[in-house]
Amino acid sequence: MIAFFRTVNAILGQMSRSSSIRKTELSCGDEVLVTTENSVYTIRVEKDATYSVRGGWFDRQGISPIRVSIAGCTWGGSAIRTNVVAACGLHLEFGNRVLTSRILEIRLIREGVAGKRHLRPVVSRELFAACYGAESAASNS
Repeated sequence: MIAFFRTVNAILGQMSRSSSIRKTELSCGDEVLVTTENSVYTIRVEKDATYSVRGGWFDRQGISPIRVSIAGCTWGGSAIRTNVVAACGLHLEFGNRVLTSRILEIRLIREGVAGKRHLRPVVSRELFAACYGAESAASNS
């Protein structure tokens, strides 16, 4: 019988190879676009160590945008990296205990000069339609 399991060293090795964004790397006004296996989230850094979040589960519950803390990222179990906002291959856990599906891609959008932005907030349905077409977005609603 062969047993497969992940050691702490293997998990830490994966973290060093994966793309991640740490809380200390972010400034107020920065946004992180997180694409998971099932959803898209837009996370905006606020002044008081909270985040304004749109998309995914929060959109489906009709509560976007919501102001929430981020607990960190997990491999799906109880071990959590509390200093990480998002990391490819891991699951994002919000302060209200919402756990995302596995993160596929993350993008950091820095706050523009003097607070000016050239992007507007969008809901996940709109992002989905832009990527996969209007028919896909309508059937996924």
